Amino acid sequence: MRHIYLVTHPEAQHHVDDLVGGWYDSELTAPGRLQAERIADVLAGKIGNQPVEVYSSDLRRASEAAERIAARFSVGVQTDPRLRERSNGEADGRPQAWLDERRIPLPEYGDRLGHHDGPAGAETRLALVERLYPALDDILRRPATNQIVVSHGSASSYLIAAWIGMPMTSTDRVFFPLTSGSITTLHRNDTHFSHQVVALNETEHLQALD
Repeated sequence: MRHIYLVTHPEAQHHVDDLVGGWYDSELTAPGRLQAERIADVLAGKIGNQPVEVYSSDLRRASEAAERIAARFSVGVQTDPRLRERSNGEADGRPQAWLDERRIPLPEYGDRLGHHDGPAGAETRLALVERLYPALDDILRRPATNQIVVSHGSASSYLIAAWIGMPMTSTDRVFFPLTSGSITTLHRNDTHFSHQVVALNETEHLQALD
């Protein structure tokens, strides 16, 4: 039996400033830190006193949230740069409007995974899944039955695809819209060895802060 709690990092400063995220290393806002505490509350209620491991992207907005969550369980955080969001290259940290004016739209057909959006140094979606899939594989090799993974919106979407066993080549159209600060619960059923998505994009804990 295994439970993975996939957390998208809460509100960060680049959200407020309408800047491109990606690898831009923005911090959580004050509301984002409160959201992280609420996420910790929810996960503590789900996991209780059972042992847990916490993994995170190494970008500050994710790792800061992970540290607040891990403190609730008195454990450390294992950071992994492979859990980062997709890089937008030279667009990271610039105004979103700057990227919108220069972005090359994703085609409906053709090599969608290998498509380059335009900004120099940006990752393709193929590059993203090629680092996320092995990162999740390494987490799953651990014997822990409860694991928390703190990542980013697009990255977390592809982590779900990896969890359900979707081939990398089939991820060119998949996308799970995930809200910042959401919790998605993944469960491995030991009876027939299925990988389940038992709760997707839970956000009720965020509404309590409104």
